[in-house]
Amino acid sequence: MPEGRVAVWYGDRSQTQRMGLAALGGVVAGLGQVPFALVPLAVAGLLALFLMTALSESPRRAAGLGWAFGTGYFALTLHWIVEPFLVDIARHGWMAPFALILLAGGLALFWGLAAGVARAIGGTPLRFALAFPVALALAELVRGYVLTGFPWAMIGYIWTETPALYWSRLVGPYGVTFLTLALVAVAGGVLWRRGLGVGLAIAVATSAAFVLGGAALAPPEQSTENRPIVRLVQPNAPQHQKWDPEFIPVFFRRQLEFSAAPAETPPDLVIWPETAIPWPLERADDALRYISDAAGDRPVALGLLRREGVRAHNAMAVIDGAGAVTALYDKHHLVPFGEYMPLGHIAAWAGINGLAARDGFGYSPGPGPALVGFGALGQALPLICYEAIFPHNITQAPDRPDWIMHITNDAWFGQIAGPYQHLAQARARAVEQGLPVVRVANTGISAMIDAGGRVMDSLPLGAAGFIDAPLPPPGAPTLYSRTGDWPLGIALGLALLVLGGVARSNRD
Repeated sequence: MPEGRVAVWYGDRSQTQRMGLAALGGVVAGLGQVPFALVPLAVAGLLALFLMTALSESPRRAAGLGWAFGTGYFALTLHWIVEPFLVDIARHGWMAPFALILLAGGLALFWGLAAGVARAIGGTPLRFALAFPVALALAELVRGYVLTGFPWAMIGYIWTETPALYWSRLVGPYGVTFLTLALVAVAGGVLWRRGLGVGLAIAVATSAAFVLGGAALAPPEQSTENRPIVRLVQPNAPQHQKWDPEFIPVFFRRQLEFSAAPAETPPDLVIWPETAIPWPLERADDALRYISDAAGDRPVALGLLRREGVRAHNAMAVIDGAGAVTALYDKHHLVPFGEYMPLGHIAAWAGINGLAARDGFGYSPGPGPALVGFGALGQALPLICYEAIFPHNITQAPDRPDWIMHITNDAWFGQIAGPYQHLAQARARAVEQGLPVVRVANTGISAMIDAGGRVMDSLPLGAAGFIDAPLPPPGAPTLYSRTGDWPLGIALGLALLVLGGVARSNRD
């Protein structure tokens, strides 16, 4: 890189100062995620990571900068992670700062490793520009799978509020992440060789082209005339009151009233959110009769606890007009440290319990993705809360559903960023698969989302109510729905091996 004033100034900084700048750059990049959705700042932050990594004197220093950048990024985007620990502050409040620090720093290890690998491979400007997007995109893909995975705040999600999201119909969210990093590498390479002004102009031009290309991939909005009507029930039960004996009747009665409310066009299905009632299925006969009486002859899908011997499941049940259970689904992708504790026996002995579980052993996972039939409404793929953040939870379903049913309790996520990010990921699933998503959240945001990721109707965060919305039809299968993540993962892995081989042969 030419010895410009910025490069000289940066070169005079100590590694500690550089890591501080990298962490600040990560915070700036994190502003690309909803609810901020400041895409230009996200691209600028990623450009800074590209240049800082390229200017590092060694792979080790590059890894340190990548880790610092990732820590700043995840500390901002995942700051809502402290909210669950504040629900019962006397028991769990002390864990809140540790949770944020450990989660941000732990996830940043993937980015630190990627930055170090890119710097080790990239001995020349061209080779580094190729290695940077490959290594970091592969790190993001691995982050979505390793140790059950946690792909929240993926880089590609900075485009959620733009038409560029439609690229995921072809390449999925990890592919959008790679394309984002590739355009950053192009702009960064030009900036490296030609200076700040030209580099930023290229960044603007490539970002605009990316958005316009995505717009060309947008599916047309389909008619919902004569489509089945679904009622989405949002009781708005704050987590600190949800299981309070004084408030349980209030929230239960509220959901019954919403289910029984008259409508010009009666709904064909009523959906309640995750853990909508406090009674386990085995002791909920009376409650289910009340629910079926309120809903009339319409089926109701609701979230509840289910026990099977010593095993407990976070489940979804479908009941008919007589209150009989006609279908069950058990959540299979559980939240570590929330719904189950790794090494639960030891954790329980130490007095540490999962946040959503009642003891150190927590919930047991179900057998995997499953389809539930709803007659004229077709087959739905149920996803309970956290399961919607994993693209492969849909591609691994036994067959292609007609729609996705996402029930959740986002009261755990606070009021600032968590619920909006969760909704954005549900919209991303709709776009990737070409399937409508019916999202019912305890405290919001409940939404009817069409197969193009458009929110057709919704209830705002922190409001109690219901909406009757027509169920949009499914779209045609997308390329990504047929391929999943493996082609991209194999391509990125092979590309990294080839670049590493070239770098090693040049050193030899």
